[in-house]
Amino acid sequence: MKKVVLLIAFIVIASSANAQLFSKERIKNNENFDKPKFSWGYYLGFNSYDFNFDYEQDLKDIQVTKTLGFNVGLIGNMRINDYIDLRLEPGLVISKRELNYDPSYFNGMEYNASDLFREVRSTYIHVPLLVKFSTKRVNNIKPFVVGGISTALNLSSNQDNPDDNSVGQFRAKKSTLFYEVGFGIDLYLFWFKFTPSIRGVFSFNDEIVRDFDPNSPWTSNVTSMKTRGVFLNFTFQ
Repeated sequence: MKKVVLLIAFIVIASSANAQLFSKERIKNNENFDKPKFSWGYYLGFNSYDFNFDYEQDLKDIQVTKTLGFNVGLIGNMRINDYIDLRLEPGLVISKRELNYDPSYFNGMEYNASDLFREVRSTYIHVPLLVKFSTKRVNNIKPFVVGGISTALNLSSNQDNPDDNSVGQFRAKKSTLFYEVGFGIDLYLFWFKFTPSIRGVFSFNDEIVRDFDPNSPWTSNVTSMKTRGVFLNFTFQ
């Protein structure tokens, strides 16, 4: 699914850029759009979240089944100069991941089929602070790269739940700090600016909440569990 999303994004961005670069039309839409110091907008998009695990012992990897999630949020843009902008993009990010454990994690223990599966639902209030580096505008397009840091509060977190995996509750921490990098293209249309972009997000901190049993088959072999993911956003300004 993530490959399909990335392919669609590439086709949209490439076809839009090709049409603008090689079209004979040279009339600039919204020629002064980027002149104001501050501008606003909103975005809609999709995400595909994964987990990156580090382990204590060399057992089989925990397999993560990813699903397509949804993003929506606002944009506040501060113009530094013609090529650099500072952006704040608070939004809501909804995702779901499924963890599949190999039976080797339960060596010498009794277990049920349900013990090999855990679902991790996340509803993040996601607040990135980003620096956008743009090229010179060509006709009605302006490519850019973007990078920065973000924090996220997981409203679906059960960090403080007194139950753990022994009764089927996989727990993850409430807050996470990320770094983000990506690229996109500003397309200056007649009425507004439309921006498709792709961004990778990578967690700095371990997010797993360990079970009370230090020998728990679900958490004892995990040194760290960090979110990583891909955003495909469509911005309207």
